[in-house]
Amino acid sequence: MPSSSHHSPFADWLRAHAVPLTHVDREAPLDDLEPLRAIIGEARVVAIGENSHFINEFAVMRERILRFLVERCGFTVLAFEYGFSEGFPLDAWAQGEGTDDALSAHLAGAIPVGVDKPLRWMRRHNRTNSPPVRFAGIDIPAAGGSLLPALTPVADYLRHIDPETLPAVQAAMRIAESFAGGSGAVAAPAWARLATTEQDALSAILTRLLIRFRSVEPLYVSRGDQHSYDIAVRRLEGACHADYTFRAMADLFAGKGLTADTSARDVYMAGSVLWHLERFEPRSRVVLAAHNAHIQKTPVSFNGHLTGLPMGQHLHRALGDEYVALGLTSTIGHTADMPRDENTRFGFTIDATALKPPEPGSIEAGFADAELGLSIVDLHQARPEAHDDAGLAPGPDRIRLQSAYLHTPVLDAFDAILHTPTSTVANHLEIM
Repeated sequence: MPSSSHHSPFADWLRAHAVPLTHVDREAPLDDLEPLRAIIGEARVVAIGENSHFINEFAVMRERILRFLVERCGFTVLAFEYGFSEGFPLDAWAQGEGTDDALSAHLAGAIPVGVDKPLRWMRRHNRTNSPPVRFAGIDIPAAGGSLLPALTPVADYLRHIDPETLPAVQAAMRIAESFAGGSGAVAAPAWARLATTEQDALSAILTRLLIRFRSVEPLYVSRGDQHSYDIAVRRLEGACHADYTFRAMADLFAGKGLTADTSARDVYMAGSVLWHLERFEPRSRVVLAAHNAHIQKTPVSFNGHLTGLPMGQHLHRALGDEYVALGLTSTIGHTADMPRDENTRFGFTIDATALKPPEPGSIEAGFADAELGLSIVDLHQARPEAHDDAGLAPGPDRIRLQSAYLHTPVLDAFDAILHTPTSTVANHLEIM
């Protein structure tokens, strides 16, 4: 493995503390992952990240870790960076509903972010194991691509529970349909082209609907049941957070965005994780799969500007040490660059772009200098309160230890880092 041009003081510490792993193979034995047991401790939520979507090695390692946490540590839920509303039929499929081939239809309109293979493993696992592994979507509808996956079932709910309010949600759906797309990369610019009156009307309708839902909860529950109400109001909240995100992104690109105003999506995802935790079996343990930038426990900044408070920060605040963030990164190979192209299905293309040499002082440079292959390191051991042999100068040098790709202080953002020596972009994605 080529090393970086600047020796990182972290490299010697990594050589002494990183634990080598054996397999990047979905079907391989799980014994090499046993060091994870000490890292996660008694955590209720273990988040597994990736520094880029669409990377083969990250997908395989997340699936292996899912298997390990389910089969050896008793985890029973996979929460995924996937729409909250759209997650319910996937959970039913994973429990055995429908045919094996039906999953393709469920996922036909979704960005291929790697949920297919974990779900197929869960369905096979659940046939012969108890308790079953559940699936939980946590994201705003269509990752910000459309409000319809949330509003359509809300309309179905109102049709039976409160028909006189149905016209309001139908009016919102008519506006939402005019800018719906396969992802936020399509929908956001289409939303920006709406007349201001339509943008404001949509926000006003959604806000009024949400306030009505909350105000008349006892009435709605008396006409139906608590669980159906809870799902409907959470879906409506997802539509509201997506609508807010459209405005925040438009302002950001126009150079007038408020500080950390893109946080609406991440706080919704964090809230969805907690929503599911409250409703699954007591003491259920959750595997959470999302991008590193969503699972990190520290704010997201670009060019020195605070742009968002990630899901992981909210979850760490709510759960404390019961939330563990495992970041995945690599040092050579390719990453998935996603240039915007509104003429494609999801509003972007995927280009396999060669990784640049890691920046001096980054954790990736440390892995490269240490010439480590597939390995995992517990970052708790490198923090100032742990040991004096971390190979880092005290104080600021520890704080400045960054990720080459996220530019975030790694020791605070993640509990552990899993390093794959190479990364390759999946070549079978259908995004055009």
